Amino acid sequence: MGSMGRRRVLMAGAGALAGLATAGDAAAHPESGRRAERREFRGMWLATVANRDWPSKPGLTAARQRTELLAHLDTAVARRLNTVVFQVRPSADALWPSPYEPWSRSLTGVQGGDPGWDPLGTAVAEARRRGLALHAWFNPYRVASHTDPSLLAEGHPARENPHWVLPYNGKLYYNPGLPEVRAFVRTAMLDAVRRYDIDGVHFDDYFYPYPAAGETFDDADAYARHGAGFADRASWRRDNIDRLIREMSEGVKETRPGAAFGVSPFAVWRNASTDPLGSDTRAGVQTYDDLHADTRSWVTKGWIDYIVPQIYWNIGFAAADYAKLLPWWDDLVRGTGVDLYIGEALYKAGDPAQAAPWRDPAELSRHLTLARTYGSVRGHCFFSAKEVATDRIGAMARVVADHYPARALPPA
Repeated sequence: MGSMGRRRVLMAGAGALAGLATAGDAAAHPESGRRAERREFRGMWLATVANRDWPSKPGLTAARQRTELLAHLDTAVARRLNTVVFQVRPSADALWPSPYEPWSRSLTGVQGGDPGWDPLGTAVAEARRRGLALHAWFNPYRVASHTDPSLLAEGHPARENPHWVLPYNGKLYYNPGLPEVRAFVRTAMLDAVRRYDIDGVHFDDYFYPYPAAGETFDDADAYARHGAGFADRASWRRDNIDRLIREMSEGVKETRPGAAFGVSPFAVWRNASTDPLGSDTRAGVQTYDDLHADTRSWVTKGWIDYIVPQIYWNIGFAAADYAKLLPWWDDLVRGTGVDLYIGEALYKAGDPAQAAPWRDPAELSRHLTLARTYGSVRGHCFFSAKEVATDRIGAMARVVADHYPARALPPA
């Protein structure tokens, strides 16, 4: 299952990728021709929510937006990456002309405002020209960073169906417990899969919202209507997310058989103190219990093609040590056919608010060195594009120098 999603990428992109190997690469690395045959996932997330990475601010002209987008793709090439994970549905809105949801506010500053061009279509075409794989990144249930539906674009599905949404911790979310919500978000996301020759479909770590002290996600009515037969509300919630994953996986394969479907979860499924199958961690959040996302089950049941756990901690971090989570994930995927790529916290490198290891430019490179000792690890993805470009203390440059001597194809 893990290899099916990449065959079309490799066939379509191999020629372009080979053409992008520079003379400088060959001169600096005489064996670069052989090394270029190495297959590994080298990705970066390109986040659009709240203009995190792109566009640099809302309201830019279409030409300026396009120039900035292409600059990110060029940076990926310069860093010898091969995959861009492009956030195209950040908050129940779209970066393509969707018939289901409004244009994203991140483009014009006004949700529903037509930007005058097609960002996703452009990204797909321009990534292909550069030999890059393009994975479309969707957030299924986040609606807004406020709790007032009247602030959404006129005609927004959440305004038309106010019973679909719940406020929580200052934000609005679609209620995952409603079958009609799950059907709608699946349809809205598959519209992009149907329209564009994307290489993958990508979910991040947001399913049920992260817990907030003193807040209640009030889905009691939905549970009363749809929760019969479940031992408790947590079990019902996990089933809701299981259904989303399974149905989206089926939809992707029916709509675009060559595309991979992957998820990038918070890296702790459960602590071993909670469940003997869990990792040797003491994390304050566990995806199974708090986000109701049974990521371990999705791997063992083969519902996804790849998984990118966000192991966003340094080697030696007491509560969640990179060096302890890495073997846990390696062991989990072994023999399942699901590809394992590791999410890397490039954004922490050089941040004075982080622990001392993140001020060492070699910390991330050590992650990749350690990962090479685990046979199931097939690559890494860096958060995020802005830091890939600015590289505050040279941590990304160190990764490239130490581990990416030449371009490489994604896993077969």
